[in-house]
Amino acid sequence: MKTKSEELRAKILQLVKEYYEAAFQPQGFVPGNGRVPVGGRVFDHRDLQSLVDASLDFWLTQGRFAAEFEREFSRFTGAKHSVLVNSGSSANLLALSALTSPSLGARALRPGDEIITVAAGFPTTVNPIVQNGLVPVFIDVTLPTYNVDVSLLDVALSDNTKGVMLAHTLGNPFDVRAVLEFVQKNRLWLIEDCCDGLGSLYDSRKVGTFGDLSTFSFYPAHHITMGEGGCVSTTARELKVLVESFRDWGRDCWCEPGCDNTCGKRFDWKLGQLPFGFDHKYTYSHVGYNLKLTDMQAAVGVSQLEKLPGFIEARRRNFDAILRGLSDLEEFFIMPEATPGSTPSWFGFPLTVREGAPFTRNALVRFLEDRKIATRLMFGGNISRQPAYRNVRYRVAGSLEKSDFVMNRTFWIGVYPGIAEPMLDYVLEVFHSVPKNLDALREGRQPSSGRSDTIQ
Repeated sequence: MKTKSEELRAKILQLVKEYYEAAFQPQGFVPGNGRVPVGGRVFDHRDLQSLVDASLDFWLTQGRFAAEFEREFSRFTGAKHSVLVNSGSSANLLALSALTSPSLGARALRPGDEIITVAAGFPTTVNPIVQNGLVPVFIDVTLPTYNVDVSLLDVALSDNTKGVMLAHTLGNPFDVRAVLEFVQKNRLWLIEDCCDGLGSLYDSRKVGTFGDLSTFSFYPAHHITMGEGGCVSTTARELKVLVESFRDWGRDCWCEPGCDNTCGKRFDWKLGQLPFGFDHKYTYSHVGYNLKLTDMQAAVGVSQLEKLPGFIEARRRNFDAILRGLSDLEEFFIMPEATPGSTPSWFGFPLTVREGAPFTRNALVRFLEDRKIATRLMFGGNISRQPAYRNVRYRVAGSLEKSDFVMNRTFWIGVYPGIAEPMLDYVLEVFHSVPKNLDALREGRQPSSGRSDTIQ
């Protein structure tokens, strides 16, 4: 026999489904008028119902949905532990900060230690290194994978090197075998930034299971969304506890919200210079943060996880369609290639304008944007040239020639599941109009945005 509240909840969730069907009807795509985004949320009535279901609990911090997501996410990736946080950037911050814990003894990261990373990447892969008083050591990438040039790892190594932090660029795994060999030989930490690579495979094994710690993002542009959200994964329980501590104000206590005395000796601890019996819930072993997310965000994630295999397949299908469709334009573009031994879960489709092409990357990007095809640059280009890092201490190992090349010539377009076949057809049509508009592109002026003037 259902209670009155259970009956009302069921009615509300049914109304949510009806609301979704009335409010979120798909709009037909009109070439030249409708926008082709690089990414965005893809959701159905079940995601909306899950969100409302959680809101009716009015449990506003992490709760039952967060616990379910962490469990199911670990099952999907193959990592033993998953810790939800409020963004992928926070996940990166927590993963690196956890390695500064004094509990790690001689392996703890200390100010001045060096972390090897690439210059052609996203700022929040680098920022945690700086924010923890460590020194980023920038090395170059290779084209057409856009990932770390593993031949430079030994060049970057010094007596101060303590770790490697690398992203799987646009979902294309880096050369995991070579990186693992390097970190294991030199007893270094490895953090995998998988924020753009959820579901990517290397040697038939999911990324996020190779590093000591791995990070993920659930921003709307990513493979699944919570709106804002992220996750840190690890197979080491010790590291999982450290990540949770730094996430939860730096506290030593591991009780879940709303729970007390999980350890059975809440008032029987003696830590630091605190008096014996000081409440363990208010004992702090790290200088931490509060980077939790809400259970409503987690509830969306639980529902989105069910769609993840289909989302990944759609991304691969769209990537392959663009690759085939642009194959006859290789005189203008360097086409992307998957890292040998990998099966990417692509985040985007990168293109690099070749040297000698009769137009610049910037002119082409304006051409595409004018025709409502959204583009993005390869994140920060060469991070060392960004104004934010003007006064940051870092070291460069070798040349950053390719990073500069990417900064000046590379961009990417979307492959996310919301891009339907008519959109793909339009994207390919516009790209194939480029040779007919070379004079305008050479001069840096834009042809008329009217489709009849553009696609001749």
